[in-house]
Amino acid sequence: MRCQTEAVLLMMSGLPGSGKSHLAQALAIELRAVIVSVDPIEDAMIQSGLPMSFETGVAAYQVGAVVAAAQLHNGFTVIADAANYLEVGRDIWRAVAAESRVALKAIEVICSDTVLHKTRLEGRRRSLRAYPEPSWHDILRRASEVEAWTTPRLVLDSAGETSAMLEEARRYLNA
Repeated sequence: MRCQTEAVLLMMSGLPGSGKSHLAQALAIELRAVIVSVDPIEDAMIQSGLPMSFETGVAAYQVGAVVAAAQLHNGFTVIADAANYLEVGRDIWRAVAAESRVALKAIEVICSDTVLHKTRLEGRRRSLRAYPEPSWHDILRRASEVEAWTTPRLVLDSAGETSAMLEEARRYLNA
């Protein structure tokens, strides 16, 4: 992949366990980009005594946005690793890109293989201490709440080969 000369904000999107963080990590290595992951931020907020709520979740996105803006200002490409299945979250990243005067690219990761998605979710072992891992029932509920996109994005299916996903992402980011 050719090195990017200008910073970009890459907004990852997808339900928990879909494979978005795996793809984000692979892209970060190739792009030498910074990953801003919302879940650890929210975990720290909950550990600090804030109640787990919709508002705490939005606040975690806002904190991530401040970190992302600083890194974009420093010239780094930033990968926003969050579910982003609601417009309120997507709008936060759109605002960061606009205010930072950088291109915004969005990649939505889905997993068309339900058994694989459920297996990935149940096998996840992250170092979050207060933020609970969602159950499969939670994922099904969230899937029913996904809001339609109002801006273009690349949709990748993680049920296929990672190398194929990476190649599609490369083409999209270099276009």
